[in-house]
Amino acid sequence: MRKIYIILFMLSFFTKVIAGTSGTAYDYEFNGINGDLIKLSNYKGKVIIVVNVASRCGYTPQYEDLQTLWSEYKNKNLVVLGVPTNNFRQEPGNNKEIKDFCETNFGISFPMTEKINVIGNNSHPFYKWARKDYGIGAIPKWNFHKIIIGKNGKVADTFSSITKPSSKKFIKAIENLI
Repeated sequence: MRKIYIILFMLSFFTKVIAGTSGTAYDYEFNGINGDLIKLSNYKGKVIIVVNVASRCGYTPQYEDLQTLWSEYKNKNLVVLGVPTNNFRQEPGNNKEIKDFCETNFGISFPMTEKINVIGNNSHPFYKWARKDYGIGAIPKWNFHKIIIGKNGKVADTFSSITKPSSKKFIKAIENLI
């Protein structure tokens, strides 16, 4: 029985999303890590990468790749949005500690939300929308799960934690949408 759960868990990393019909990402907003309001509707016509992040994860070095993407593509209608979460018990800090960590260690300048839940009943409404309309492929299985929102406000693709933002596959997905 345990083997079945392990196989199902592994297969969930490779599940592709299927576009739904109810609403768009533009219907959602987040509280920013600086106390501001981040309205996804402000990014209409842009490609948005929504990434749940954590400072004590083996994938934390992906912050560097995300910052590089932001720096190289923000003038080409790309937005990177970091979403700190402790759902996987790897982000114990408060919002100020998270912000300081990101700026000090990775020079992060892309928008970041306050720390929120990305899975379960208490997950942020954006993640509930993603699950309802796009299936389990849009739900983070771990930190640094990437949801790409196309210019139409719909989920265009998702990438698991193991896919680096600097990978050819990820860059190609972004460039095809921009």
